[in-house]
Amino acid sequence: MKRLFVPLALLCLLPLSACAHSEPLLDVRVIDLDQGNALDRIPYAGRDYIAGQPGHRFSVSMQNLTGERVMAVLSVDGVNAISGQTASASQAGYVLEPWQQVEIRGWRKSTSDIAEFYFTDLPDSYAARTGRPQNVGVVGVAAFRERRREPIAYEPAPMIGAMDKAAADSSAGASAGRAESNAAATAQQLGTGHGQRRYDPVTQTQFERNSSRPDQRVALYYDSFDALVARGVIRDRGYGRSPEPFPIGFVPDPQ
Repeated sequence: MKRLFVPLALLCLLPLSACAHSEPLLDVRVIDLDQGNALDRIPYAGRDYIAGQPGHRFSVSMQNLTGERVMAVLSVDGVNAISGQTASASQAGYVLEPWQQVEIRGWRKSTSDIAEFYFTDLPDSYAARTGRPQNVGVVGVAAFRERRREPIAYEPAPMIGAMDKAAADSSAGASAGRAESNAAATAQQLGTGHGQRRYDPVTQTQFERNSSRPDQRVALYYDSFDALVARGVIRDRGYGRSPEPFPIGFVPDPQ
């Protein structure tokens, strides 16, 4: 069951399902829940892009790659996915146990439920509907190591991750470097909507960050397939199909 973790200066929540270092702390993926697959990353101009399908629900999957607890602050469209604040790395985050994987499926509404993430037209996005459309089109994660202290006994519980809420709000972190000019020329088409409510309980736990600066930052930029083609991010309209080494059939005549 999910638990809340309360650190000295931070308030944390754990879901029931329970860059000072060169080695990554987390593997972050976006999962299309309606198709049942991870969306391919498309590298372009120093950024990683993914193509979303309008109307499809999605989750953000995070795998802890270490033998220590890690806290991950999740931002979607520049909005903290737990608190709904304009995102800052110092805010609420999910705490992952060693080697654990979390799958965050929506905006945290309470300790018991979320509103599902889904790809939608930009005006229908949660960020735009709350007057913050400027950063629509990116999923961000700031990961922190835990400060090492003397071992403290606590009751183990099956959990995927935890949410941490800082005592004070702070300004949004600096944005990633700019992509090539033609990538920015096409207006953003997709955003993340505030979908149906889903039971997804959490509890609180304690976590103290080893540093105020994230040990890892991840940014996944997204838009519709057509918008990414128009920007030159996707150059082949057949992109995304899985090639088959032995497709069934006979040799056709050339066109």
